[in-house]
Amino acid sequence: MLASKRLKSRSVLAMSCLAAASLVLCNGSAKAASPLADSSSSVQLYGLIGVYVDQSKLSTTPHGMVQQGGGGLTTSYWGMRGREDLGNGTAVIFALESFFRPNTGQMGRNPSDGFFARNAYVGLSSVAYGTLKVGQQTTGTYLHQILLNPFGPSVVFSPLIVQSYMAAYNGTAIGDTVWSNTIGYTSPSFAGLTGNVQYGVSDVTGHQGRDNLGLHLTYKNGPLLVALSAQRVRAAAIAPAQQQYLYLGGATYQTRFAKFYGALQTTNTTTLGIGSHTYELGVSVPVSPRASVLAEWALTKQSGPRQKNTVRDTTSIAYDYFFSKRTDVYAAYSYDKLASNPSGSTYGIGMRHRF
Repeated sequence: MLASKRLKSRSVLAMSCLAAASLVLCNGSAKAASPLADSSSSVQLYGLIGVYVDQSKLSTTPHGMVQQGGGGLTTSYWGMRGREDLGNGTAVIFALESFFRPNTGQMGRNPSDGFFARNAYVGLSSVAYGTLKVGQQTTGTYLHQILLNPFGPSVVFSPLIVQSYMAAYNGTAIGDTVWSNTIGYTSPSFAGLTGNVQYGVSDVTGHQGRDNLGLHLTYKNGPLLVALSAQRVRAAAIAPAQQQYLYLGGATYQTRFAKFYGALQTTNTTTLGIGSHTYELGVSVPVSPRASVLAEWALTKQSGPRQKNTVRDTTSIAYDYFFSKRTDVYAAYSYDKLASNPSGSTYGIGMRHRF
């Protein structure tokens, strides 16, 4: 019986050694067969979930309403991004990002959004030559608008953003904050100056000639940031087809006690003969290590055929408190006035969590 046990032990040991040798051999063969096996890569899951409740009455609505929304200061989204290092400061990059509405559990900002409506691109990034992206991308104009106001990307409380894109505020910008079928290039930083070009073509059948173009410059030097954007949008999906030029310029300045914001934006919808001028000022003041007070004002004047009662004045103020680096709660108030219409007021509270 003792001899039998020894024989079994030797058999198990021999099989283990054979399996280990086979694994080493296979790994060695794979490395020898693939010259890229040593390249490092990573994939990250991330996102933000936000919910708010407000009582809203705009200057153009006769009555107020209480509503819950997904977003608030930031529209909720989740995404995956990856990077593979190719060596010599060059890497392959990609991002897939989707909006969602946590108050209803539905995908997208609205039913018309695609699954990865926020970003869906692949590209190359080089320390020496910049970054090239191909696919659906957030526009450089919207990214600059986010930088130039204290409420960031908020499509609920930021006067600059709502007067640019929200129909309820007579939004002046044609098109979305995201472009499909786009090629984008961002240059390396030269003494704080970075350039970006985006070119997108329409995916509407029969309207492939309806293309979009964006040119953007960002300058960062210590506490000063300057942002300039120019974009041309040709909207084929709108009847009749429209063409608009938008120009944006602004700056922010960080002091020891506050951060100041200012921007000027103009639009010219050449196919309709309608133009607009938007003026914006804002400030963010830390009142404690965890809390800040945000304030922003924007005024838009529209001009063109049959344009009456088109001077809009919107002001927002908010108190934002961070429980941690990833979680904050806030309370916000917005005042809205359109020309001779009665004024409107919006009160809201919300919460955001980053993951």
